[in-house]
Amino acid sequence: MASIYKDIPIDAPADHVWDVLRDFGAVHTRLAPGFVTDTRLDGDARIVTFSNGSVARETLVDCNDSRRRLVYAIKSERLTQHSASAQVFSEGDGRCRVLWITDVLPNEVAPYIDAQMDQGALAMQKALAQAAKAESAA
Repeated sequence: MASIYKDIPIDAPADHVWDVLRDFGAVHTRLAPGFVTDTRLDGDARIVTFSNGSVARETLVDCNDSRRRLVYAIKSERLTQHSASAQVFSEGDGRCRVLWITDVLPNEVAPYIDAQMDQGALAMQKALAQAAKAESAA
């Protein structure tokens, strides 16, 4: 099984980033706008549409406020295994990092998932830093 790790530095306070990350239905407006173009809630799942046109049904597995950790899974015809977690760690001085880990099978899809996560990480960095600046200016 391929495990993909993204350790993402964010120029925003951990509490702010966690508030955005845990907003399960607002990926397209708060967490990764541009990379994700739409998110619709369907029970304990979200239907996520990405900028490349792909759509995924992500089921919420856990949302732990004390650990600032969110876990979700995808089941599809293409993926025999996909589970992901994102956890926020404070770095002090209004900065934090997000550790985003995805475990996926078959291994052949790992390069695609890795590239998608890179794009998602860039969108997160941009959106979260802009939102934090706007909050501090208000």
